Amino acid sequence: MDASTARAEVLVVTGAGGMGQAIVRRIGSGSTVVLADADDALLARVTDALQLEGFTVHAVRTDVSSADDVSALAKTAAELGPIRCVVHTAGVSPVQATPQQIIDVDLVGTARVLDAFEPHVQAGTVAVCIASMAGSLIELDRETEQLLAATPTEGLSGLSALDTTTMTPAGAYPLAKRANQVRVAAASVAWGRRGGRVVSISPGVIATPMGRSELAGPFGDGMREMVENSGCGRVGTPDDIAATVEFLTSSGASYITGIDLLVDGGTVAALFFSPGVSRPG
Repeated sequence: MDASTARAEVLVVTGAGGMGQAIVRRIGSGSTVVLADADDALLARVTDALQLEGFTVHAVRTDVSSADDVSALAKTAAELGPIRCVVHTAGVSPVQATPQQIIDVDLVGTARVLDAFEPHVQAGTVAVCIASMAGSLIELDRETEQLLAATPTEGLSGLSALDTTTMTPAGAYPLAKRANQVRVAAASVAWGRRGGRVVSISPGVIATPMGRSELAGPFGDGMREMVENSGCGRVGTPDDIAATVEFLTSSGASYITGIDLLVDGGTVAALFFSPGVSRPG
């Protein structure tokens, strides 16, 4: 294929919120961007804004908890060109959703994305899944983690550990995010056989609409205290996460796969090691 017929590489971003937009602006130049979100109005508004800035953006309405939607997203992206990166930011938070919605979107949705894009992985393809520092604050036994990591996606809802009738949203969220971390570790083996990599990022409190809604919610005071006691002493920005994605999807990170990178300004470290700071739970 000569230069006149070569197709641009494809960047897939799920979630048109603050992180998704920052990631497109950071690494989307020169790529065909496939932007996915379940909110039609938000998706249209962000797509229009990015196109006005010169990005080539294809909007695909996608509910990541739907196997059909995610399969269609992967098919559309693969038809547009070779998939270079998949950055999965779509998710819901405890103040936005029920325990069942959190498991369906944050946990099962991540598993669906990893499943659907695996057949399209080629040498150099990278997936980055957004987890949360909350996943680093929950302790699970090894058997439960193995089940969360390796159970086929369609069987996840049957796991006793994911019985949402016994959960609160605040309990479902860290469980889902810890599952994201171990799911990525397990998926890295299959992706690696195809020449790809997959990693997760666990952000701290980030100044996105979702982050602001959490700060305004019932746990906001505790979150602000954690931020104040952290090493960096500030809330993160969407560009802090976008810069991390830029590195992890670059050739400089070609030996990094199957891991979770905590990008929280030192919040978790302070919870464990700062004198006088109490750890949640």
